Amino acid sequence: MTVVSTFIGGQKIDPLVSKSELPLMLSTLLIEGIAQNTNGSVFVPEGVEDVEVSGSPTEMAILIWGVKLGMNFATVRSESTVIHVFPFNSEKKRGGAALRLPDSQVHIHWKGAAEIILALCTGYIDANDHIVPMDEDKSFFKQAIDDMAAGSLRCVAIAYRSYEIEKVPVDEEQLTQWALPEDDLILLAIIGLKDPCRPGVKEVVQLCQNAGVKVRMVTGDNLQTAKAIALECGILSSDENAMEPYLIEGRVFRRYSEEERKAIAEDILVMGRSSPNDKLLLVQALKKRKHVVAVTGDGTNDASALHEADVGLSMGIQGTEVAKESSDIVILDDNFASVVKVVQWGRSVYANIQKFIQFQLSVNVATIIINIVAAIFSGEVPLNTVQLLWVNLIMDTLGALALATEPPTDHLMHKPPVGRRAPLITNIMWRNLLIQTIYQASVVLVLAFRGRSLLGLQHQSAEHANKVNHTIMFNAFVLCQIFNEFNARKPDEKNIFKGVTKNHLFMGIVAVEIILQFIIVEFNGKFTSTVGLNWKQWLISVAIGFMSWPLAFVGKLIPVPETPLLKFFSRRFRGLRNYLRTIC
Repeated sequence: MTVVSTFIGGQKIDPLVSKSELPLMLSTLLIEGIAQNTNGSVFVPEGVEDVEVSGSPTEMAILIWGVKLGMNFATVRSESTVIHVFPFNSEKKRGGAALRLPDSQVHIHWKGAAEIILALCTGYIDANDHIVPMDEDKSFFKQAIDDMAAGSLRCVAIAYRSYEIEKVPVDEEQLTQWALPEDDLILLAIIGLKDPCRPGVKEVVQLCQNAGVKVRMVTGDNLQTAKAIALECGILSSDENAMEPYLIEGRVFRRYSEEERKAIAEDILVMGRSSPNDKLLLVQALKKRKHVVAVTGDGTNDASALHEADVGLSMGIQGTEVAKESSDIVILDDNFASVVKVVQWGRSVYANIQKFIQFQLSVNVATIIINIVAAIFSGEVPLNTVQLLWVNLIMDTLGALALATEPPTDHLMHKPPVGRRAPLITNIMWRNLLIQTIYQASVVLVLAFRGRSLLGLQHQSAEHANKVNHTIMFNAFVLCQIFNEFNARKPDEKNIFKGVTKNHLFMGIVAVEIILQFIIVEFNGKFTSTVGLNWKQWLISVAIGFMSWPLAFVGKLIPVPETPLLKFFSRRFRGLRNYLRTIC
């Protein structure tokens, strides 16, 4: 943040870099106010030209500007004594300090939101070091503030007033409770600070909007400043006519009733001159509209909103400890782009869980159907206990590793958010699951009942032919699962191979599964009750597994209703029940 524009002595001076450009009294008072009315500090290391400045970004920018004017921070601080301090208040948007000078004069300096300080001023110091009544000139300064705010500058005003030493409380307890006088102020300067957007912020905001995440800005800045920054960031569009309903001041918002706030909260994009409580009220109103709300913040005043939000994100660099404790996630680089990474990774974890569930259910349901049907009609099961254990090992352990470690992709940020009550198993997943389950169960059952004739095993002994048939059933079923892992990677995309080569863990696990399956079938017959297969039988098994790919592609051409299946059938059942009641 940098001071880029100033209105001093009733005129605009850009950029002001030397106090020699100002009259003596004005420059003295201005530097006195900068040095004493601050919670920051300036340190000048020996033998180093650059100074070290601490404090909030706004304080640091003003102190650096003061140093450029020729301010010797330590000297100015030693020339007067701080009697009482009114720390910056986010509700009043200003902070002050009372100073005792060596000649027993008392100066009270105020600094804060430009239009608020200006409203308390009755005069200003002109270029000739004369105190001039504000009167008609107040409109000039208001216009100056509006012009700076329209240029996305944060406007801060510095003012002071003299005070009678006799009126200053002497008792220590009374002094701590003393309310600093804030009337009859003399304006010293209006400062415009530029807080530039980080590179790429506009693109990141656009990415959020494309992902269905509505970005809002709640700030203590002037509404015009907030509007200009929101335009620069892409939070607001350049359509002037469509813009105004989305702008509001905090004081206006807080005056509304709870129902009124709830009604307009969804439309608000920018809230200026807001207090911490306004931010909290907006979060509460949005949650009552059933929205999932994430809040970013860095200050102690943001703690209540961070705690109230569904997801609180605090800043790791500028954030206070109170803000970090109240949040769920700490953004280490204080970059809004990291919020998008949070959304992307959150969606990736959710999508990976869905992928694994789809894969797991297809294996489970197919296994149950195969064994139950075969047991009922033939008295024996095609897949024995050891074979089922190996299938479960693929499904639960290796399958989970392969699918749950899928890295996030940009495709996730082009999908709408998932609602609070959205089913974990979507209609798309049900469609994919049913297609694969029906195919796998049908193939294995056909082999179980007609396998010997279809595979040409009639000329072999009944015992050997039966073992070969069961081995092919087991081998084909396992290969169906391995091929289906690729389908589960992209439940809603036709191209299941997109990005597969970049996921080295997935490719490695699939390779391990194929190698282990070959070893189990060919060399571990006693343990798994299998026999070695020739190349033709292996080719048949691979062909059966391979067919799951074209089936998945064709299945994705089948449209599915947007209404979740449970709700869909619930409505149909309710309609049927009402119809039966009517005719009965």
